[in-house]
Amino acid sequence: MKLPLEKYMLPCVNKKILGIDCLGCGMQRAIALLCKGEFTAAFYMYPAIYPLLLLLLFLGFNFFLKFKHDSIIKIGLMVTTVLTMIISYIIKMKIIFN
Repeated sequence: MKLPLEKYMLPCVNKKILGIDCLGCGMQRAIALLCKGEFTAAFYMYPAIYPLLLLLLFLGFNFFLKFKHDSIIKIGLMVTTVLTMIISYIIKMKIIFN
């Protein structure tokens, strides 16, 4: 069953012009899979979805409540998210080009 969200997904400009996925390719589909409750499929589609959601949840929570070491937690979550994005992208490109 297709969700209404899937009808309005934006195409990847990088993939259309260069023919190569970008670091964000798969994020929209992973969010759609999360909405359907397909958590494992969402991870396989875009592995950085869970660190990204954790970061967004923390930022939203931290907007209302301040912690003593919140900047350290934010930096740690950002680094984890970016590293997950980069490592999964490198693995995807190795699989595609080998």
